[in-house]
Amino acid sequence: MFTKLRILLTTILTASAVLFPVLVPATVAAQNIEGNLCAGVNLNVNDTNCDPSADTAAMNKINGILHSIINIFSLVVGVVSVIMIIIGGLKYITSSGDAGNVSSAQKTIIYALVGLVIVALAQVIVRFVLAKATQA
Repeated sequence: MFTKLRILLTTILTASAVLFPVLVPATVAAQNIEGNLCAGVNLNVNDTNCDPSADTAAMNKINGILHSIINIFSLVVGVVSVIMIIIGGLKYITSSGDAGNVSSAQKTIIYALVGLVIVALAQVIVRFVLAKATQA
């Protein structure tokens, strides 16, 4: 009897502790988001007196940085994938007809090709999301 009561009480306390931040409304002080965005992108937090044209420049700067990062990651993964295809081809050539080695070489090539496809799709998805986010 006491065990069930203790489990029930523990469950109620845990649920209330988890749900308390969600159920209690938080007060948020609205701030000048555009000015803060401009100040953050320009790496000068104290300068919040940006004009509206600077906000557009700030968004373009953020998009440029994101595009550069995505291109670098895609380049690195693409180079690694091509290297893995070459390694898989060499493994296939040197397998001497052994079924285990041939299977391993084929898996290496297939996984490298799947990696290339995933990188290409990720590039398309990220560019689509960035285009939609900047239009909003």
